Amino acid sequence: MTTVSDWLQQAASEAHALSGWEAVAVLLAIAYLLLAMRRSLWCWPAAAVSTLIYTVLFWKVALLMESVLNVYYLAMAAYGYWQWRFGGQRGDGLPLVRWSASTHLAVILATGVVALGLGYLMDNHTHADMAYLDAMTTCFAVVTTVMVARKVVENWLYWVVIDFASIYLYLAKGFYLTAALFVFYVGMATVAYFQWRNQYQRESTPDLGLQGA
Repeated sequence: MTTVSDWLQQAASEAHALSGWEAVAVLLAIAYLLLAMRRSLWCWPAAAVSTLIYTVLFWKVALLMESVLNVYYLAMAAYGYWQWRFGGQRGDGLPLVRWSASTHLAVILATGVVALGLGYLMDNHTHADMAYLDAMTTCFAVVTTVMVARKVVENWLYWVVIDFASIYLYLAKGFYLTAALFVFYVGMATVAYFQWRNQYQRESTPDLGLQGA
């Protein structure tokens, strides 16, 4: 029977083995989140380096879709930078937007179906571990990353759910620093949602003072 002491010793041993590169990736991921909350362009370079490191780490422990996901994140870092810097009708960066409930429902249903199909293929035809959960977090993260790049306010609510699922996944595979990072992500994503929502409301409200001048 595994005791708390045994679990702590195992956690310390595995965390030490991964602590080097994983620690760098964690720090850069934190930088990405904090910068994204402030809508700073520098969030995307931080994301690019962090995801490059995670791509290698996840491949080594057979989280295939997590590894592939980080290759996608690398491409999206370039796309997000471009959209935030040059997107929009005037070419000076995208504004914040909100999607309707029907749009979110359609996105969730479509993504869930794709994830179930992908999970089935991985579970039966690859050496992937925890295939269905891995596929779910991956597919929804793919969609939500597009939402970040397009500055959809509700993206942060998606991340809260994804992060909770990812915490379990990473704990099961021994990525304790990364699991701790995702606990932090849950709190920060919640704060970020309210920040973006409030900013959207401010940007969408006409300036009555200027209109009456």
